[in-house]
Amino acid sequence: MTVEVQAKASRLPQLSSDKQLTFIKLAVLSMAAILSFGTRLFSVLRFESVIHEFDPYFNYRTTRYLTEEGFYNFHNWFDDRAWYPLGRIIGGTIYPGLMVTSATLYNIMQFLNITIDIRNVCVFLAPFFSSLTTIVTYLLTKELKDEGAGLVAAAMIAIVPGYISRSVAGSYDNEGIAIFCMLLTYYFWIKAVNTGTILWATMTALAYFYMVSSWGGYVFLINLIPLHVLALMLLGRFSARVYVAYSTLYCVGTILSMQISFVGFQPVQSSEHMLALGTFGLCQLYAFTQYLRERLSPANFELLFKALLTTLLATLGTAVVALTLTGKISPWTGRFYSLLDPSYAKNHIPIIASVSEHQPTSWSSFYFDLQVLVFLFPAGLYFCFSKLTDANIFIILYGVLSIYFAGVMVRLMLVLAPVMCIVSGVAASSLLSLHVKDIEPKVEKHEKKKKHENNLVFRSEVGALFVCVLGCLLVSYVFHCTWVTSEAYSSPSIVLSARAHDGARIIFDDFREAYTWLKMNTPEDSKVMSWWDYGYQITAMANRTVIVDNNTWNNTHISRVGQAMASTEDKAYEIMQELDVDYVLVIFGGLVGYSSDDINKFLWMVRIGGSTERGAHIREADYYTPSGEFRVDSDGSSTLLNCLMYKMSYYKFGLVYTEGGRPPGFDRVRGAEIGNKDFNLDVLEEAYTTEHWLVRIYKVKPLPNRGL
Repeated sequence: MTVEVQAKASRLPQLSSDKQLTFIKLAVLSMAAILSFGTRLFSVLRFESVIHEFDPYFNYRTTRYLTEEGFYNFHNWFDDRAWYPLGRIIGGTIYPGLMVTSATLYNIMQFLNITIDIRNVCVFLAPFFSSLTTIVTYLLTKELKDEGAGLVAAAMIAIVPGYISRSVAGSYDNEGIAIFCMLLTYYFWIKAVNTGTILWATMTALAYFYMVSSWGGYVFLINLIPLHVLALMLLGRFSARVYVAYSTLYCVGTILSMQISFVGFQPVQSSEHMLALGTFGLCQLYAFTQYLRERLSPANFELLFKALLTTLLATLGTAVVALTLTGKISPWTGRFYSLLDPSYAKNHIPIIASVSEHQPTSWSSFYFDLQVLVFLFPAGLYFCFSKLTDANIFIILYGVLSIYFAGVMVRLMLVLAPVMCIVSGVAASSLLSLHVKDIEPKVEKHEKKKKHENNLVFRSEVGALFVCVLGCLLVSYVFHCTWVTSEAYSSPSIVLSARAHDGARIIFDDFREAYTWLKMNTPEDSKVMSWWDYGYQITAMANRTVIVDNNTWNNTHISRVGQAMASTEDKAYEIMQELDVDYVLVIFGGLVGYSSDDINKFLWMVRIGGSTERGAHIREADYYTPSGEFRVDSDGSSTLLNCLMYKMSYYKFGLVYTEGGRPPGFDRVRGAEIGNKDFNLDVLEEAYTTEHWLVRIYKVKPLPNRGL
């Protein structure tokens, strides 16, 4: 019987060792992709399926319009709910890739009779693309080193907090698909450089077009690839492969990118794209020079080369100066200047500096979002330098530049996280391969070789110790990423949570409560004034017209709102009448300890309000005490204690007890008893205050009710 079973087993098909290894690799990669999707569902498990943050609400609203009205109406949509009375042309002021992707997936599922709401497509889009990003990371790292490094990098990017912060369920923002587009473009670019084929270069251009349609960060990409080409030229590694790859990418990619209305002619006009254009021209000159070198004598070639070079530089310099002075080449944007000079926005453009995402990154943030990758990254750079290929030169440039930009602007930590995973994957894989060999038992064939290896004492013990240490570091990375995702990146900003003294979780749903009240209890044509942070949410959730929103395209209009908030009631009333305001909404965290409220943002309202000619009377120094402090207590500036924002935030708050042993009117965020308690509002009346006082809504009184 045993012999018969063994005979049958011997006739069963057996997988070869190579096929078994391939199966294991596919299984690991699939698990990494599934893990990437699963770790981003914390917010859905903890709360209901909601959209996060501020910008995603605009994206959701436009996506819903696209699915209901079609692309043609979407492209020509004039939104009269935003920037009253100016409005906004949606089709020409957005990157439509995110909306088109969601609408396409929605229509495919409808075609397949899969019933799903467009809202749920938007909620789960970022986790879905994070899985695709995991696969692309594997392919890209495999091109740089090998399959082992690719699997490690894929596992790392699946749970890295720096990427999860923008790709959790409900984080329906452009970056959710842009990182996938960026890495896909890089993968195709490496393939194009390695093969020199037009096919891979065209694929790079198509991926670049998808990137351009999705996120304004494509400027980083179209400057990094030309830098790679220039580096290859300087290192003497420029070849026909690179020439074909870049020339095809630039020609096809530029033409495609210009089809996006918001981009238009910027690829051939703006300063941010001049490096790509200049590199394209330099590639043609370089190739033409090589052609002449092969057909002329050295003396004639040198003479012609000097003459052509002098003429070209003079002509090019004159053309650039002339086009810049005539405005044909637009100057760099404020955000681009901020990347080159971190103090530029603070000194010249307060509207950019006021955004928390544009602040410099602290050292603790690097460790918080990357953990062990911070230490593995330098080792990975060493291995890339030790075997310098065209692909490794690219990843070195990507890593070094992204570290700089992530340090200048915390938002760009998102761009840094993928390359940290890739280079760290190279480091971990290389180190493990190096030391695992020392652990494996070897059959010695020559006595001489055996004596030579015995000179290294405790070789296997050291190797085993190193593997254990690296394994512990990777395990700690998993625990750290899980904890950060759960605690920091899984709670939507629209629904807040906190811990009570007994450890129980408290939910603050004041934002949705306030927006629902606005939608149900105010006329449909009402105009709501708030700080620009909340414009997208008010339009999308309350369906009411706003004065300013998160697009921040018109600094003058935002400045006018800032002037109203920073002025006394009578001056503010004149501005509100000018803007035809019906309701004013403010965010106040003094009762529950919510620090991201409007009082903490107030100084930015003052700075932006005073940055225009009509707001010249708004001076920041007037809102500080004589000793230069910003205080809300009785020692605070009289200008601050009597401005509209202060009164709207603290109206009737002087009667409220917030903590035991504290006087009424104690602000838990500022840690002080407010200095102006007994006041009434003359031009406003309280319309609604949410349960935890987080959102307060006031109605603007008509002129007759003021007793005039």
